[in-house]
Amino acid sequence: MKFVLTWIALLPLLAPAAHAAEDTDWQPLFDGKSLTGWRLVNGSASYEVSDGAIVGTTQAGSPNSFLATDRTYGDFVLEFEAKQSVGPTNSGVQFRSQSKAEVMDGRVHGPQMDLDPSERQWTGGLYDEAMSGWWYPGTLNPQPGLYQFNEWNRIRIEAIGPSMRTWVNGQLSAYVLDATYRQGFIALQVHSIDKPEDAGRKIHWRNLRIKEHPAASPAAASIFIRNTLPNDLSEAERKQGWQLLWDGKSSAGWRSAKGDAFPTRGWKMKDGELTVTGSGGGDIVTEQTFGAFELQLDFKLTPGANSGIKYYVGDYAGGDALGLEYQLLDDDRHADAKLGTDGNRTLASLYDLQPRAKLMTNVGIAPKVGEWQHARIVARADGSVEHWLNGVQVLSFTRGSEDFRRRVAASKFKAVGAKFGELERGRLLLQDHGDEVRFRSIKLRSL
Repeated sequence: MKFVLTWIALLPLLAPAAHAAEDTDWQPLFDGKSLTGWRLVNGSASYEVSDGAIVGTTQAGSPNSFLATDRTYGDFVLEFEAKQSVGPTNSGVQFRSQSKAEVMDGRVHGPQMDLDPSERQWTGGLYDEAMSGWWYPGTLNPQPGLYQFNEWNRIRIEAIGPSMRTWVNGQLSAYVLDATYRQGFIALQVHSIDKPEDAGRKIHWRNLRIKEHPAASPAAASIFIRNTLPNDLSEAERKQGWQLLWDGKSSAGWRSAKGDAFPTRGWKMKDGELTVTGSGGGDIVTEQTFGAFELQLDFKLTPGANSGIKYYVGDYAGGDALGLEYQLLDDDRHADAKLGTDGNRTLASLYDLQPRAKLMTNVGIAPKVGEWQHARIVARADGSVEHWLNGVQVLSFTRGSEDFRRRVAASKFKAVGAKFGELERGRLLLQDHGDEVRFRSIKLRSL
């Protein structure tokens, strides 16, 4: 970690002195005097040059507006300073982005680094504008107070191959691996506003410079890495201790919850997807057991589907493989969502024990049946557990606590035993509930 922090401290943007010889590959994106090399795409917000900065101003009645580079860029490092004044308003910087007449009538779409002075403080987060939505919301790496309203803030965006990373005032803020976009323009966003009285708010950018085809930064990071590449394990993830629990093609590491072999029916492995078909194959479990761990995976529900991810699974009376369950459910179509107590059988809840929090409605966070969603379970050695859905924590509890045992005593598991859910180690289980559900990118690291 000390090495990473030292490297960040040496970023050229953070040094006010003249650029060293090794910085000769940097090229200015803005001459400080005019908007030469830039064009307005979408919207009608104004952009002007003032005191050596590009200044965008919010306008009532305008959709999102973008000042885009004439040129397109592929692999690069982009550095600039940003300031918001008059009043806080959401903004961002697009990169590798597109505007095509055949796609949403030319609406700008593609990766965006968020500039967010609001209370949620998601500056540095990565968003797929007008398409899939949030890849990396600020909840994955909270940095309260890092981005300052009405002050100049130092920003760095690195896009090399599928790797996209952002820094805010020297701190690594987001880390995404996604192969959707490889080249496109850079654009400065003035966000639409909901209230006419919010017109006139300003976003300033200065000292924009870019280095094309750079060497990648060291593949090390202490923050969570969101990797959307199917069944991929990056070098940086390996250094964090992650391992693939499913290799994307075989049953290695898994077996039936009822026997030593993998089910001969009911599950299929094709095109990098592990699918429970709903034809009676039964639950599957890991051959390994785990203590404290962090698990993540992608899942895709079919309409009306029910399944689950169980953990700390052990063999209890009657031979059933039981454990705590991260519920997977189509809440709108499956009756189970209305059963239980206070919604404790809905998607991402601790099944029949504790309901999840109210879900955010942000694009890319609000779950959609038929699309890939991201589940994450963090189970620490002190007994604390978190459920996450699409980058947002939706519940937490402590195994063995008074509240946890009270919930067990009031649940369908009350007859299992006083220590239900409190095993020191257990297997992981993917549930066959008679519906088709797909899984991929199943990863775990021990804590």
